[in-house]
Amino acid sequence: MTDYWLSKLFFDLQNPAAAAEYRADREKVLARYPLAPEVLDAIARDDVVFLGGRVNAYLLRYYFGASGMSDAVFLEKLHKTGKEASHG
Repeated sequence: MTDYWLSKLFFDLQNPAAAAEYRADREKVLARYPLAPEVLDAIARDDVVFLGGRVNAYLLRYYFGASGMSDAVFLEKLHKTGKEASHG
């Protein structure tokens, strides 16, 4: 199931200024979005698989890149569970 607000957050972070603000103060940016507690927890844990089930795969990959995660680490986290991210 797609999560509108999570998708909106990830979409908004495509703006370089928004991504820089997010890296500087995640809590301030996250407070602007009505995200469920389990989603906030997954963001804090960089839970690629959990979040992948809730957003478009392209937004998911962009988000983790914008938040500072390398592609290698992203793919390792994705494949560690033996699951692929859904295409929400």
